[in-house]
Amino acid sequence: MKFLSLLAALLLEQVRPLRRDNRLYLWFDRYAAALERHFNAGEYRNGMVAWALAVAPLLAAVLAVHYALLGLGTTFVWLWNVVVLYLTIGFRQFSHFFTEIQHALREGDIAGARVQLGNWRGESAAEFSATETARVAIEQGLIASHRHVFGPIAWFIVLGPAGAVLYRAGSLLAEKWSGRATPGAAEFGRFAQRLFHWLDWVPVRASAASFAIVGNFEDAVYCWRTQAPAWSTQGHGILLAAGGGALGVRLGDALHEHGGLQFRPELGLGEEADAESLQSAAGLIWRALVVWMFLIFLVSLAHALG
Repeated sequence: MKFLSLLAALLLEQVRPLRRDNRLYLWFDRYAAALERHFNAGEYRNGMVAWALAVAPLLAAVLAVHYALLGLGTTFVWLWNVVVLYLTIGFRQFSHFFTEIQHALREGDIAGARVQLGNWRGESAAEFSATETARVAIEQGLIASHRHVFGPIAWFIVLGPAGAVLYRAGSLLAEKWSGRATPGAAEFGRFAQRLFHWLDWVPVRASAASFAIVGNFEDAVYCWRTQAPAWSTQGHGILLAAGGGALGVRLGDALHEHGGLQFRPELGLGEEADAESLQSAAGLIWRALVVWMFLIFLVSLAHALG
């Protein structure tokens, strides 16, 4: 059932993609902001309470519906799985940015590519060169594919629809409550970041391993082992090092922004990023998804046959 649920949700998402600014996500964002306003007293335990109040009602609702539908038959449970997966996974929530950037770079429209990248990452890319634009777009694509697709799938396999909701909600809270400038605000968000680190520990390595399997395995593993620890965010470092090595493309490295040159560790190996590298990255992500689905199909088949 899990394989068929995933397949149906992925196909539905391709036909009718969920908008990034859909009402459910906007409601959750406002709810998380309200919890932060009411509970952020600059202490770690406040962040724990707020996180529980944000996530527990969602998990309770998903589980309540799931168990209620068990009495009606497997078809209703399957439909519920598809609905939850449709709301928690999806390439189309970010792939249009990736496609538009690739098209703009191929047409020589660097300004257009910068605008699309800036809209995607929520930060200006006006000073980027064409190579830097392509490089950061690949980085964004690898991370987004994990956060929007592979991570939720991994937890869906473990805990069913509640697992997908747990991962997606944890990801959104860690992102929203991190990066605060004041010490108190940073302390409030530390629990969300720490818990998501552990939620993502296995999935991020599974994603990186799948990139290695469908790309240049030797270079991916080499970059993973030698370069990932230098990246500021451990999970992102693993994904980008393995992805860059698998693609044979250099990621990371310095960027022209904020009126100067911002230095970052080098990741990956091989050629400079360009529009063709973006196409290669999209292919890598899709091949990795095929591997995931094939393995899930085999496990589901073995379980069905007893």
